[in-house]
Amino acid sequence: MYKDTIDFIKTLYPRQDFIPLHEPRFIGREKEYLTDAIDSTFVSSVGAYVNKFEDEMADLTGARYAVAIANGTGALHIALKLAGVSSGHEVITQAFTFVATANAISYLGAKPVFTDVSLKTMGMCPEKLEAFLSENAEQVGDDLINKVTGKKISACVPMHTYGFPCEIDRIVSVCNHYSIPVIEDAAESLGSHYKDKHTGTYGIMGTFSFNGNKTLTCGGGGAIVTDDEEIAKKAKHLTTQAKVPHRWEFRHDEIGYNYRMPNINAALACAQLEQLDSFIKNKRELGLCYADFFIQQKEMKFFTENEGSKANYWLNVLIFKDLMARNDFLDETNADGVMTRPAWILMNELDMFSDCQHDGLANSKWLEERLVNIPSSVRIDSL
Repeated sequence: MYKDTIDFIKTLYPRQDFIPLHEPRFIGREKEYLTDAIDSTFVSSVGAYVNKFEDEMADLTGARYAVAIANGTGALHIALKLAGVSSGHEVITQAFTFVATANAISYLGAKPVFTDVSLKTMGMCPEKLEAFLSENAEQVGDDLINKVTGKKISACVPMHTYGFPCEIDRIVSVCNHYSIPVIEDAAESLGSHYKDKHTGTYGIMGTFSFNGNKTLTCGGGGAIVTDDEEIAKKAKHLTTQAKVPHRWEFRHDEIGYNYRMPNINAALACAQLEQLDSFIKNKRELGLCYADFFIQQKEMKFFTENEGSKANYWLNVLIFKDLMARNDFLDETNADGVMTRPAWILMNELDMFSDCQHDGLANSKWLEERLVNIPSSVRIDSL
């Protein structure tokens, strides 16, 4: 049924018997920088490449500061802590996300509250967020309290889904009205922009991931970006076991975390950053190829960036007419050596988050039943 689509995808990735969803490309100075890091003997959380990577991430995003973290989940965990999230609090986020978003909230003893996404962006819907807060939130002294649960709402975490920017300016505007700090989960959106600003720079902090399947990878790795100097300094301190600087003493002034990115990973990340522009150009060209092909298809629609945004097209997205068509496509493509994947199971449908409050999540459920990711790797033949 989907042979034409499978054949087309195979023409985009010739000479591959199996086409993965998103594989890394190490075609720059990765080996050179890794060798240099190894020869320096600084392979853990101190080294020249860590500093270089932080400077380059700040330059790339336009943020004043960037802090290198061991992974994206750890970055979000620390960002939430620095925003004031604590045990017994609630954090508004989306159910249509990777589990790390909800897990990071839970690490602090807080609980996620899920509002719906927009079908235009696949990210948090500002109208649904406003409606939820208008109905459920009330100011009690200095705290914003959820009238249903009686708990403090202490942060909001929208996610730029699959690299497509959400309407982050409108989300921040809603949250500012209620004095809710916004932390952007930009794990998937390195190189994506909304209204000429890089994702991750609208909220008080943004967090990124450099896992092996991301547009830029250093095996693991993450980062926090912010314009707040105090937050940046505190993030570095907490992620380095809260060690008080001293030439020889091991003194720690609070509970810290072993979350700093190792120099050897940063070396890999620096080499990848040098290629990011060409990677994004290549991926956006792939998106155009898909858009041209799928405009003729009746069973599915290709998802494109929303007005005002420039997406990195980290993972390309098809939206099918119904669940049966989606499942047929998943079966046929994966059986023929073309890796495709459905959307994540909604967070509120997982056992550990099944009792979390939500707003009905109509759009999230609709997407969950119809969405498929298709191969999105940088095409070497097109570089």
